[in-house]
Formats: sequence, C-alpha cells, structure tokens
Amino acid sequence: MALIKSISGIRGTIGGKAGEGLTPLDMVKFTSAYATLIRRISTVKSNRIVVGRDARMSGEMVRRVVCGTLMGMGFDVIDIGLASTPTTELAVTMAEACGGIILTASHNPKQWNALKLLNEHGEFLNAEEGQEVLRIAEAEAFDYADVEHIGSYTEDLSYNEKHIERVLALDLVDVEAIRKADFHVAIDCVNSVGGVILPQLLERLGVKHVEKLYCEPTGNFQHNPEPLEKNLGAIMSLMKKGGNDVAFVVDPDVDRLAMICEDGTMYGEEYTLVSVADYVLKHTPGNTVSNLSSTRALRDVTCGYGMHYFASAVGEVNVVAKMKEVNAVIGGEGNGGVIYPAAHYGRDALVGIALFLSHLAHEEKKVSELRATYPMYYMAKNRIDLTPETDVDAILEKVKEAYHNEEVNDIDGVKIDFANGWVHLRKSNTEPIIRIYSEAGTVEEANGLAKKVAGLVEGSL
Repeated sequence: MALIKSISGIRGTIGGKAGEGLTPLDMVKFTSAYATLIRRISTVKSNRIVVGRDARMSGEMVRRVVCGTLMGMGFDVIDIGLASTPTTELAVTMAEACGGIILTASHNPKQWNALKLLNEHGEFLNAEEGQEVLRIAEAEAFDYADVEHIGSYTEDLSYNEKHIERVLALDLVDVEAIRKADFHVAIDCVNSVGGVILPQLLERLGVKHVEKLYCEPTGNFQHNPEPLEKNLGAIMSLMKKGGNDVAFVVDPDVDRLAMICEDGTMYGEEYTLVSVADYVLKHTPGNTVSNLSSTRALRDVTCGYGMHYFASAVGEVNVVAKMKEVNAVIGGEGNGGVIYPAAHYGRDALVGIALFLSHLAHEEKKVSELRATYPMYYMAKNRIDLTPETDVDAILEKVKEAYHNEEVNDIDGVKIDFANGWVHLRKSNTEPIIRIYSEAGTVEEANGLAKKVAGLVEGSL
C-alpha cells in the first residue's frame, strides 16, 4: 500500500491501514484540512465547493466520503459527477465556487486514487498552500460545522456540455473547416471519463466518423493508463489497418493528449503542444512557456515566429505561474498537456483536440506529414540511484559549476543547454534518485549527453 502526501494533493492505493494507503480516514483528514484552508483564503463568498471524479472503480466510494466531509465542514457541495480534470477546473469558476476537488489519480493504475485540490480560480494550489494543507492535516486543526450549519449537497451534471460549449466558442476553433475536412478519427479513452465527453466533443466539432476503443467508463482500465507508446498497442494496430486520419488518446482524467498518425506511428506526446502552439502562434503572436523537461522544439517554433519562449520549473502550477508572468498565449508540458489561456489556465485535452483538428484542416496535410514539418528531437530519460544520506543539492551545485560556460538554468534542479541538445537533472521528491532527462537530434546523442553529465554525478558519490 502507498500514500503520497505532497503539495500537489493526496495520492494513494485504495485500502490498507490508515496512513499507509488511501483509506476513508485519510480522505476525511485531508479533505477537512483542505476545507479549513479554503475557508481561510477564499475571497469568494458562495460557500460552494465543486467535486468531480474520473471513472475509477473506487470513485463512487471516495466521492461519498469527500462530499460528506465537505458538508460536515459546512460547505455546500456541487457534485458534477463523472468529469474530466479540466471540466472540474472550469466548473469552479462557472459555479463561482470557493474551490474544487478532483478525484483522480491521473495516469496511475486502477488501484490508485487521489484528491487533487483547486483554488477559487479552478487552478491547483500553489506550493505554500499545499504545504499548509499538509500542516493542518498533521495537526488535525479543523472544526466541523454544528447541526445548524451543515452544508448542502447538489448534483449538477451539466458541466460536460458547458465545457464543450467553452471549447467551441474559442476563436481559433474552426468547426466549419473541421466539418468540411470530413476527418475519420479513432479514440482510446482507457475506460474513463474521456469515453463520456470526447465522443460528444467530436460530434459537436462536426466529426461524423469516430471509431471508439475502451470508451466504456468502467474504471477497469484495459491497459496501463499512461498514454505512452508502450501502452498503446491496440490503438496503434487499429490505425495501421488504415481508414482513419488520426487517433487521440487521453489519460483517465483527460488532461493529457497523445496522438497517433494515420499510418499507426506515434506522433510523439512532446509534439502535441508544439503542434497546437504552431497553430496558435500563426494566428496570435505572443510568448510561449513549457517546463524545463519539455522538448526544445517549442522554443524553435516560437522563435520562428519572432516570439519569445520561456521555461518554468516542472509542475503544472509552475507552468501556469510563468505563463501569467510573461503573458503567454499558449503553454503546457511535454507530456501532452496543452494550456490555452483563452480557454482557462489548465491542461485540457479537449482544447488540444479542437485546436489540432482546426490546424490539420487548415494545413490539408496527413498527420504524419504535419509531424515532419517540426524540428526532430529525441529524448532520453535516465536516473541515478542514491543513498538517502546523499547531499543531492551539493552534487547539483558541482554540476552547475562544471558547466558554467554553457547556458545553465537552476530554477528546478540544473538544466544545461548545449549547442546540440540539453540535459536536465532533478532530484526526486519521493525517492533517493536524480532524474536525468536529455534531448538531442538522435537517441544516441541524447544518451551520450546524459552519460557525460551522469559521469560527473557518479564521480561525486
């Protein structure tokens, strides 16, 4: 059993002893702590909290515990049912709520669930707020409402439709062009909420031909739910048979988008954001942002339009903060996360799909041909195991000093930009390892850069 308490939420495997897995007692404790914080910091006076969930097998049980706890804390619950993470984020502001909780463990396997915590803007709590939730929970410093002030419960299942309407209303979503293109689309929704909302979105976008894979929202995921090539054999095989222009694959809470070309090859999740950014920049000049571990191709495309690219620390909340700081028109993460401020400040696969199909319709290319128009980079992901006593900060400082003549960014670990690629070293928040991500023009070059820097790390151990 596992329970991971972090500033980004509470994640764990269902069952076991309290404090070791994600048990009802843990759900009550951390929901109460979150409610205590929201009561203190929210400027919205509605007294409402939105709750949405993915289709995990444990979701109904977790929903009942969380909603009951929020009512016990005196909040009025708006339960939006089976809903994606971006749908829940939008629901918070649409309902003028004080905050929201998304019940999803994102791309984790089915035995996991989590409480992902939102502020009144429908955005994730920042590091300071997340830390305060953990402190309140540890101290059990919360007071429940008396019988006269118990919160109410309302179910409102209208937000999937409201989310779709928000996407369709975006200026750069060209429904008429998509309809005329007469696309044939396949989708893999890994038995979660994507299977509910993506067919509705595609229909509204004018896509008449949709081949569905794993769209029944049972929560019994038919493959590992992280949308990586090694997990997508079925949809890739389907595409290789021909007859479809593109396949869209989402994770269980629909904030990550991967794509597959018409010939069954992976488009590359790093290039979801790159492609959407290309389309946005073509119509809306402005800055872009991604995290330090994302592909250099976004920087290249941005500079090609004469605009400025900025890097943020890893983590959606950090990307959003940087986007606001530099007034970015598009941003996100290389894991298939598209953040388009014209819609909202959150990773949103629905926005990604609508913008990509608009782009594809305008370009009049095959998906593989469109992919070939972008700079070609390959990424390698390695790690170095450490002992718990290792001074990781001292090691990273030594690496930074050794490469001081290169372009170095130390806002999140150490990233070294070379002429032919980059290497990013970060210490894990959950285990004694250093993650080493690298990128270059070939896999061999990417691994070579990583090996070169790793040798310096290992020499310091």
